[in-house]
Amino acid sequence: MLAACSQPAAPPAEPAADAPPPMEASAPATPAASATEPAASAPAAPAAEAPAEDARARIETLLGDAAQFEKVFNAFKAAVVGGDRAAVVEEVRFPLNVGGGKKITGPGEFQRNYEKIITPAVVKAVSEQDFGKVFVNQQGVMIGSGQVWLNGQCLDQACTKTEVKVITIQ
Repeated sequence: MLAACSQPAAPPAEPAADAPPPMEASAPATPAASATEPAASAPAAPAAEAPAEDARARIETLLGDAAQFEKVFNAFKAAVVGGDRAAVVEEVRFPLNVGGGKKITGPGEFQRNYEKIITPAVVKAVSEQDFGKVFVNQQGVMIGSGQVWLNGQCLDQACTKTEVKVITIQ
């Protein structure tokens, strides 16, 4: 179970200029109680990088199973760095938030716009990011300076089954 499913929502963070919008999935991996609270602001950029165990502990506390996040992070990184378009798509949740407030609705649209989405800056950020040094808040796990965000989604009402995917690339 994602830790976020059983804990009250944290106060909203100050929005960063390049941060992704909050998830709009049908069953977000955040507490149901948050529906009655104001929408959370976009994630803020980290002030400093935390040690590896701190990043994993923050994921466990705020989002749930750190191993699931690490698995998706590693698969996405390998796919992006290796230029494996099909494998990149496998790690993405649609609709995908992209730069400029746009959304990519499915794998076909993603593939047609691959070079516009997976830019050299995105490849650089992903290739240089170490999982143990990711920034984590209630909105998800940030790669680079906000180029990529991962988050989980509850697959059932009790949030006993979850799926972590890339939710934003900008």
